Amino acid sequence: MAATRRVMRAVRVFEFGGPEVLKLQSDVLVPVPKENQVLIKVHACGVNPVETYIRSGTYARKPALPYTPGSDVAGVIEGVGDHVTGFKKGDRVFTLETTVSGGYAEYAVAAANRVFPLPDQLDFRQGAALAVPYFTAYRALLQKGCAKAGERVLVHGASGGVGIAACQIARACGLKVLGTAGTEEGMNVILRNGAHQAFNHRDPNYIERIKECTGPGGVDIIIEMLSNVNLDADLQLLARAGRVMEERQECATALLDGIEAGWLKPVVGLEYPLEKVSKAHEDIICSSGARGKMVLLL
Repeated sequence: MAATRRVMRAVRVFEFGGPEVLKLQSDVLVPVPKENQVLIKVHACGVNPVETYIRSGTYARKPALPYTPGSDVAGVIEGVGDHVTGFKKGDRVFTLETTVSGGYAEYAVAAANRVFPLPDQLDFRQGAALAVPYFTAYRALLQKGCAKAGERVLVHGASGGVGIAACQIARACGLKVLGTAGTEEGMNVILRNGAHQAFNHRDPNYIERIKECTGPGGVDIIIEMLSNVNLDADLQLLARAGRVMEERQECATALLDGIEAGWLKPVVGLEYPLEKVSKAHEDIICSSGARGKMVLLL
């Protein structure tokens, strides 16, 4: 395997700092899977806000330098290490939460127990939009929030990857779904993806509009993407005993069932080639409004 392709393109970070520290190199050795690991030919990799915090050096946990960012990839199995029986070369897969070698690369190594089959209903771009958004939303809504059919959920910042996932899952579980976005386009996106009603959180009166919609009962659950900004307002909207949720196998089974049933459909937003990774890191923090999951294409 190493003889057929000894080097690859990969993004490397040699020092913490702004987006400019993301360096695309073309002479990075292709990683070799060890025991209980697989090697994936990456077709798409999700871009997550946390990756910008890690890159900047402000995150609590810092990787050893140099490193390759990226956790949730979608691609094809290129090779397997010892004791891997669940996958073979050519299988379409996506990863959950982490890759061993980093996902902003043409090839990535991942632990076999963090890799899942990518259903034929989804393309690789959608596969790269699955892991962080849908597992996060499922855990917040159902495992931590204990959401029940008939309850009302408010998804703040619902037009991003996690927000859209939360809207789709909540709607499929029978909840009344309210969502906020910062643009008209974002509001339309969330209405197409499970929200019963959408509100523009740039409208200075949007809290009052939500209160008018819910009445004195308030909302039962709030999925919050920016608690440092919105928590005070959130507490005004909660019903008595309501709860605010901030940001494995049970999740995977439920989500794969959702794909098969047809209600789970990842929405891909902005797409960038690997050469534009610095621009992607700028845009995910500074863009005016999210419209789905941002991905890198290889």
